[in-house]
Amino acid sequence: MSHTHRRCNPGSRPSRLSHAIQGILLASALTASVAAHGEETTNRKSYHISGGSLGQALSQFARDAGILFTGESKLTDGKTSKGLDGEYTVEEGFRKLLAGSGLTYTITADNSVAIKVAESGSDAASTLPAVKVTGQAVYDENDPYNKSYTVTNSTTATKTDTPIFDTPVSIQVVPRVVMNDQKATTIKDALENVSSIRPQSSLGLSNGYIVRGFRNGRIYRNGLVANGLGIGEGAQFDSANLERVEVLKGPAAVLFGRIEPGGLINLVTKKPRDEAYHSVEQRFGSYDFYRTEWDATDAITDDKSLSYRFTGSYQNNKSFRDFNFNDRVLVNPSLTWRPSDATEISLDLEALHEDYQVDRGLFAIGNRPAPIPVSRSFIDPNDPVDTNSKVNLGFNLTHAINENWTLRNRFLASFVYDKNTSVKPANGFTVTQFLDPSTGNRTYSRNIFSQTSNNETYTTNLDLTGKFDLWGVNHQTLVGLDYLRAVGTYEFYGDYQNPVPGLEIDIYNPVYGIDPSYYANALATPSDGGANNYLFRDDWYGVYFQDHITLWDKVHILGGGRYDWARTGLGIGNSSSAADAALPSRRDEGFSPRVGLLYQPWTWVSVYGNWTTSFGANNGVTSAGTTINPEIGEQFEAGLKTEFFDQRLTTTLAYYHLTKENLMTRDFNSPDPFASAAIGKARSQGIELDMTGQITDELSIVGNYAFTDARITKDFSGLQGNRLNNVPEHSGSLWLKYDIRHYEPLNGWQFGVGVFAVGQRQGDNDNTFVLPGYARLDAFTAYHYPIGGGKQLTVQFNIRNLLDKTYYESTDPFQNAPPRVGIYPGAPLTAMGSIRLEF
Repeated sequence: MSHTHRRCNPGSRPSRLSHAIQGILLASALTASVAAHGEETTNRKSYHISGGSLGQALSQFARDAGILFTGESKLTDGKTSKGLDGEYTVEEGFRKLLAGSGLTYTITADNSVAIKVAESGSDAASTLPAVKVTGQAVYDENDPYNKSYTVTNSTTATKTDTPIFDTPVSIQVVPRVVMNDQKATTIKDALENVSSIRPQSSLGLSNGYIVRGFRNGRIYRNGLVANGLGIGEGAQFDSANLERVEVLKGPAAVLFGRIEPGGLINLVTKKPRDEAYHSVEQRFGSYDFYRTEWDATDAITDDKSLSYRFTGSYQNNKSFRDFNFNDRVLVNPSLTWRPSDATEISLDLEALHEDYQVDRGLFAIGNRPAPIPVSRSFIDPNDPVDTNSKVNLGFNLTHAINENWTLRNRFLASFVYDKNTSVKPANGFTVTQFLDPSTGNRTYSRNIFSQTSNNETYTTNLDLTGKFDLWGVNHQTLVGLDYLRAVGTYEFYGDYQNPVPGLEIDIYNPVYGIDPSYYANALATPSDGGANNYLFRDDWYGVYFQDHITLWDKVHILGGGRYDWARTGLGIGNSSSAADAALPSRRDEGFSPRVGLLYQPWTWVSVYGNWTTSFGANNGVTSAGTTINPEIGEQFEAGLKTEFFDQRLTTTLAYYHLTKENLMTRDFNSPDPFASAAIGKARSQGIELDMTGQITDELSIVGNYAFTDARITKDFSGLQGNRLNNVPEHSGSLWLKYDIRHYEPLNGWQFGVGVFAVGQRQGDNDNTFVLPGYARLDAFTAYHYPIGGGKQLTVQFNIRNLLDKTYYESTDPFQNAPPRVGIYPGAPLTAMGSIRLEF
């Protein structure tokens, strides 16, 4: 038996279950099974299903009836239904939905239902295996109409479509429906639903995350790295084109190469579909927030071999922070071509452009953030507008050699241009922050600084996956190779160290309005005496293998390894025309193994453990000009996974012990903005609990808790024993949603509430100040109104920080030096309304 089967709880009693149905596709017939008790098929329920696509109507009928519906039937392509409005039994519902479609249904002696072409007169359906199943509806997780929080499969952990329950690693998924309910506009908001992840922004942009205690600047997109240098490129990742966000905990180097050992964040984008779906949404909210999102997909050709998708968003907003704003547009067209049943080719383009004002954040006085309003900013209204542009061009080729072996090639080219956003503690035309002790820390000294960065990343891989049985043992095997090349330039002007006379400001009674001549002087002054151009380069080759072995359908053994060859370079020049080949570089190579074991003593529980390592060459040099040895990570993990309520609610409980050697950080004792220091060794260990899914047809939940002990264990500069910055010892969240489906006057209403709690954190690795803990309460309500013809209108209202608490999210890792600047506060009470039309 294949290890990818859906497990059913043998202890569940049919009398406690809703109707059950499973679609089995074979040629022109679809077979399903219903509950074993005939009386269940005669019970009436109230349904309100709009007319339109027959396939969509059947899927909604399955969801509302609490029946299982799997597979996509070619039978329903191009067919419509008048829908349902009233009380029906299961049989009456089938009869009504299929009316006029040319399809019919029959109930066999063993209470199975066969749906087939009425005109054919064929009894082919009666020869199909009528599989009795129990449980909640299972349908396409990427269906835009899917309202379930339950996610069962992920490709991130193994690069194969393996059930999460069968994988001996911790992996969490935030589906599209959660992002819609919470109105997440960037991945920072979505990742609050996953344990052990904290945002660590730079310049107020959501471009870095701490996972299991270690910062990760690299983000993956459909399995390929989207910002190869990982040095804090300013581009944010908008959520409009995301199908889901997947997080693989622990070192992921075995399949993905250079990655921080805490974990990997992979963004899965929306793909073209061969069934028509269109939506447009308008949002509006506090601080002049306006956002428009759109999504359109359908087949282009009659045979549905060519399909398209076009998604995007436009957002314009001010901020609770003085002088900050954002104006950005995202467009994402994509095409999928299926020249045969065995081959699929996809091409997508993602382009983002934003104008904004960087945020320098607040600062610490003593061991706490300064006692000033969180809205106060110490940039200036005369600062020129900052600009960021990002383009991703992706390609995917999948070819099934036969039913067991598949070849896949991916390619991604990413281009990022940032003006005034980079890894410098003094960015763009913004103001570097210094407090003057002679004025009782009341006067804030400033300077003006300009910078531009330009980064390109090219990455590709080739994977061969296969399934075979050897001596009665099931194997799912992967072999592959990949290549990454990332190059970047960084130019800056102005004096980024010394205060400029005349730019002082009183932090308690600020007066704004910088004379434009100061900006002109900054642009005319190259930094570092003319050596104002930094050049970066990464070249990375890797080969890897993996085997997922299944024994007796209960034991899963995952083993694999990867060998890397890496060349990293950092050079300094006075011109962007400096020869790439002349860059000082370092070459490293290493092997990264992974071993995991999972055992399922019962169908609803899995016990697992794993050991894995990671290898990461460092981009950086010390103040003496020497290169830094590769960062090496190692993790031991053990955990427990469960599936409750007919596999609708999944939980993962994990303990991990993770170490990282040659941890590279910014050297704040050096005037060189790119001088780095290896602090020696750091350790993070902790316990995590994640849960997501549905408890009942109407109650959904996403929850997590993390205990994290992250410390510097070996250091050459006096930091040994200190806690790593921005890592809370305790953190967690709980989000609940209630859908009213079975109470006629209120059907269509949704209500949700969530609490997001974070303990106190050290603001820097020197542990000189603390960010206090907080708990934030969010809520939403929505109403889904079918308006006929397969259309649906959704009106929604969200409130974030309902109790209007003052709190601080993080500190800037690239500004975090004396005088301890770059503290980013969270937003006060924020309201957002939205209207979405789906058709």
